Amino acid sequence: MHRASTSDKTSRAERRRLEEVARIRGRLTLAKLTLTGIDKAYNLPAGTAGNAVHEPHLAGERAIAAALKTRPEYLWRTRYHADGRRITPQPAENYRHTRRRSLDAAQEAA
Repeated sequence: MHRASTSDKTSRAERRRLEEVARIRGRLTLAKLTLTGIDKAYNLPAGTAGNAVHEPHLAGERAIAAALKTRPEYLWRTRYHADGRRITPQPAENYRHTRRRSLDAAQEAA
């Protein structure tokens, strides 16, 4: 049997996802846009744009891309094919694992 790895190293996919988030947040800052402002401007539920930065959410991705005057596939290369089609289903690496880990731990404890 194998033990679960306890290494603090981040995987290549996680590192790529975090770089993508940082790049998008940087572009939003340069454009003087806020995620809350994007939610309001595009009539999205509160928090949609913020979640879309970190996890796949089609409406949020489109709103952020429109606010930045670009297309979603240029912002989220990990969520789209090279030809602009959205990857479906989204790979697990495109989701935040910290929340999922805490839910898994709570379920194991119960």
